[in-house]
Amino acid sequence: MRDQFPFAVARVTRRWRKLLDERLKDLGVTQARWTTMVYLREGGEGLTQRELASLMAIENPTLVRLLDSLEQQGLIERRPCPNDRRARRLHLTDNGRAFMEDLTVRAAKLREEMLEGVPDKEIECAIKVFHKIMENAEKQK
Repeated sequence: MRDQFPFAVARVTRRWRKLLDERLKDLGVTQARWTTMVYLREGGEGLTQRELASLMAIENPTLVRLLDSLEQQGLIERRPCPNDRRARRLHLTDNGRAFMEDLTVRAAKLREEMLEGVPDKEIECAIKVFHKIMENAEKQK
């Protein structure tokens, strides 16, 4: 079972992303873009590009390209940072907030479909296991 565990987690993650990608296709965003939007919302508006890159565990140049495309789509805006002229703070636009509401509804529907028949107690147990694994992973740094 321990040998299968990482592969099972990876398969579920890939399937989740693939299915959600299909359900968001009509919105014109790629997985990388919607994932960036989710991290921005979860991290809190007003993050700097550097803070968001750190939160997403990606390199800043990779994030800049994603932010450029999201800005062109009118989903985010970069605002000057009052304390640091070099930094820009990231904010969702009205269109970005509407997008996130739509994404949230679609993701919730998919989540319920994928978790159908799985009792809440088992989900709670799985989450505890994932937290412990992450705790152990942090010790590896």
